Amino acid sequence: MRIAILGNGAWGKGLAFIAERAGHDVGIWSRRAAQPMLIKSAEAFILAVPAQDAHGVLQNLDLEGKPLISAAKGIEKTSGKFLHQLARAVAPKSEFYALSGPSFSADVVQGLPTAVTLAGPTLEKASHWAKLLSIPTFRIYATDDVAGVEIGGAMKNVLAIACGISDGLKLGDSARASLTTRGFAELSRFGRKLGAKPETLMGLSGLGDLLLTCSSQKSRNYSFGRALGQGQSVAEALGQAKGVVEGAYTAGIAAKLARQHHVEMPIVDAVTAIVDHGSKPGDEVKKLLARPLGTEFKKE
Repeated sequence: MRIAILGNGAWGKGLAFIAERAGHDVGIWSRRAAQPMLIKSAEAFILAVPAQDAHGVLQNLDLEGKPLISAAKGIEKTSGKFLHQLARAVAPKSEFYALSGPSFSADVVQGLPTAVTLAGPTLEKASHWAKLLSIPTFRIYATDDVAGVEIGGAMKNVLAIACGISDGLKLGDSARASLTTRGFAELSRFGRKLGAKPETLMGLSGLGDLLLTCSSQKSRNYSFGRALGQGQSVAEALGQAKGVVEGAYTAGIAAKLARQHHVEMPIVDAVTAIVDHGSKPGDEVKKLLARPLGTEFKKE
């Protein structure tokens, strides 16, 4: 099959590596080196650009109703839309799939074992594409929960920033574990409110990806947070990042959506206060620790 990878960053190249080894004819498209014939001849597309750039890319390409697999993780800041909502607006004839899970491109291209989730319009269609793109070292599990996969991929970036901040402040392993766990509680509340299946949030694209990005310096979001905790400004931390820090753009809109849906997300609010409003990390930690005690699990 002829597959066009939209985006030539690290993840785009990693996915091209996977698709080629799965036996497909692969071409990489970028805005700097647009290839009209590649777009015309492609039978399917894999979107691997930053979430904030996705609308512009899709709006300017004619996908002709061909399948679109999104590997972007985020929420569009200006509209509050997830990628499947953007795709529905600008490429309504294309079947949309969301690929997400605990995966670093460097591990993928080294052939290290990785497992992710692919969500599609039906379980049968998602399973079809999962089989087409899986190789022995890159296992793809299928689901029909597009919203759940996208929510997990977007929110884990914001929570990874929080854990990075904690480590930058040298608050210890116990604090990071607590943040990860309570962060997952926030992710779960938010996901359920927006229609995600609980089992999806507990899976690779939710808890699995959260565990990876909240503890590894390979994660741009964690590293960005760690730099903030060590005293760098947002501009300085973004300037030294090796690529786009998706969580920095997702935090504010995620906090806004949470308020609209009456979902309590204090960790996300704290990250938003630091990244968007200049609050000091230490002050936000004090606010979190001063919150009233309560039961761990709340009935909704």
